[in-house]
Amino acid sequence: TENADVADDGIITAPLSGKAVKLENVPDQTFAQGILGLGAAIEPTEGKVVAPGDGKVETLFDTFHAIGLTLDNGKELLIHVGINTVELKGEGFKAYVSEGDRVTKGQTLITFDTDFIKSKGYQTITPVLVGNSDEFASVEELAEEGTEVTIGDKLIKVNA
Repeated sequence: TENADVADDGIITAPLSGKAVKLENVPDQTFAQGILGLGAAIEPTEGKVVAPGDGKVETLFDTFHAIGLTLDNGKELLIHVGINTVELKGEGFKAYVSEGDRVTKGQTLITFDTDFIKSKGYQTITPVLVGNSDEFASVEELAEEGTEVTIGDKLIKVNA
């Protein structure tokens, strides 16, 4: 990438606030087994997803429950709010960005109504995945299971 000269400690910060959950404990095997990428998960206490770094919106599902980013440091992230929440067809979600947009660290990407989503019988646990995990030596979960994380806290370390 053009930013290869920028120091990159491999840290990906939490794009939302809540309780840290190990990816293997996400109640959906596609995520738990790392099929879509390695990373961590957060049980949100606030319905807001922000950009964990500067980059570009690659994918925004028209149901607004999931967003794919490519960070300027080359890491591809998938943030997927809830389990099977695609079935809500966008209800309870609002997007603040579009595909192709440049985003800066801390910028709000999506907001969602946690109470509404739960009232419809869905879990709000949110996997944060490094989609191109296989390009790196390892992807570590930094937050201990059950600890509170706030937007901007260290969540994942990607080792080149």
